[in-house]
Amino acid sequence: MSKRTSLLVAGLLLGVAACGGGGQAAEPKSGSDTPAKGGTLTILSNQDFSHLDPTRNWTMPQMDFGIRLLYRTLTTFKAEPGAKASEIVPDLATDLGTPTEGGKVWTFTLKDGVKYEDGTPVKAQDIKYNVERSFAPELPGGPNYAQLYLAGGEDYKGPLKGKHLDSIQTPDDKTIVFTLKRPVAEFSYTVTLPTFAPVPESKEAGAQYDNRPFSSGPYKIEIYDRGKEMVLVRNEHWDPATDTVRKAYPDRIVVKQGLRQTVIDDRLIDSRGEDSAAISYSDASAASLAKVLPKPEVKARLVSEISGCTDMLGFNTSKAPFDDPKMRQAVHFALDKQAMQTAGGGPGMTEIATSYLPPAMSGGQKQDVYQLPPNGDVEKAKALLGGKTLDVGLTISTGDKALGEAAQASLKRAGINLTLNPVDPSVFYDTIGDTAKTPDMFTYGWCPDYPSGATFLPLLFDGRTIVEKGNSGNVWQFKDDAVQKRIDEIQAMTDTAAAQQAWIDLDKQVMQLSPAVPFSWDRKPLLIGKDVTGAFGHPVWSGQLDFAVLGVTQK
Repeated sequence: MSKRTSLLVAGLLLGVAACGGGGQAAEPKSGSDTPAKGGTLTILSNQDFSHLDPTRNWTMPQMDFGIRLLYRTLTTFKAEPGAKASEIVPDLATDLGTPTEGGKVWTFTLKDGVKYEDGTPVKAQDIKYNVERSFAPELPGGPNYAQLYLAGGEDYKGPLKGKHLDSIQTPDDKTIVFTLKRPVAEFSYTVTLPTFAPVPESKEAGAQYDNRPFSSGPYKIEIYDRGKEMVLVRNEHWDPATDTVRKAYPDRIVVKQGLRQTVIDDRLIDSRGEDSAAISYSDASAASLAKVLPKPEVKARLVSEISGCTDMLGFNTSKAPFDDPKMRQAVHFALDKQAMQTAGGGPGMTEIATSYLPPAMSGGQKQDVYQLPPNGDVEKAKALLGGKTLDVGLTISTGDKALGEAAQASLKRAGINLTLNPVDPSVFYDTIGDTAKTPDMFTYGWCPDYPSGATFLPLLFDGRTIVEKGNSGNVWQFKDDAVQKRIDEIQAMTDTAAAQQAWIDLDKQVMQLSPAVPFSWDRKPLLIGKDVTGAFGHPVWSGQLDFAVLGVTQK
């Protein structure tokens, strides 16, 4: 699923693996047996939202925040832990869509009674308009499935200048019809993304729509002081009879931004006053986890679901030195993934990654193309460098200092000298997504939008998806004709099992070219206050807490 915003943890984490998901469904953690309506849920955050505009929202946890609290999509994932989380149900639509012409045309009908925060009805035209917005170069950074799938969109530049896309038809206010370039059997899953949420054309505000999305969900924005605080209150026109997923337990949701993560963790460990009804927006820090694990009462409030994501070191392949595959492979061979694992939390929280696809997407088995020892092969790296030394920059999120230092130390052994360039998490993806300014190297994570290789490899490695601003997925600007040809061939397959095996084989092919170095598959450690109910990590959404069912104990 899209890229993610998360701070990797480091330190001693023995025993954490038992705290969350895994092979069995994790039980929701609660301070109360029975969720109840009312109260205020506080979210403690170390950052502002990058984008809440549904057209531009493609990172976790802000995507979860947006589509569970502020806007609805045609279909959505169940709000349940474990295997049931990967099941989809109708959301704005009455069903999961009707395919015709062999899956090339999809028709959805909207439910009766779905309304915006001002009481006006959600119309099919509003969904069409938002999907069209995803083509606008003025609104970069969001999911690009519409560009990949919809017919006739190759030269379309969005609706901001009055032009519309003929492959989306709305014969009436309740019906929307999508015509695709090719059959897409899993289009019901595609429309879970915020691209397929409604935005009325009358509310268009360009880039400023980020500041005040118009709500079709259970809450609306009362206050948004960027970087400091957001307050959500109930959308009184949201009808729970039309929504089987969102429970909307709290009366208010207050997001406190700009806090240090260690401060957030300490407040939740103590869980006093209003912090007893609070959760963390981002991952717990290493130092904090060392405090949590020896305390059973606090450890019981640590949610730690497998993320399903792959963390990578990426290269700017459009310029020297990393336009040369040998230089990229040299980094791959030199990297001490065991040191990266320690920086990422140790074996209890991360597993060394040896391929782009996580094991859950490669038949449950790890792929290992290079067969490298965990601490790398420095001599082979030096041979690939051919006696050269490299002096390059590595852009990291400000919370990833330990990770950057581990990479820096391990690559130095082979003569690859890294200068660390920390960037605030709220602007990290905009920084690396500007193709004119993409750094030499950077950290990046990718999570499938739903359980299919089609949501992983094409988004990361198809050179035709690259855009100048807000570039997502293929941030390494990687272009390879053979890879693109194979992507097209796999996407044309109608046998889903054969297609999945083909994605696994393509993973091996791309690994040989090393546009990025996968180094970890990890869990997502999130602390909650003692009075928070219904907390679990949603496995489809990188282990993030599912905001749809969070509540607070009523006293």
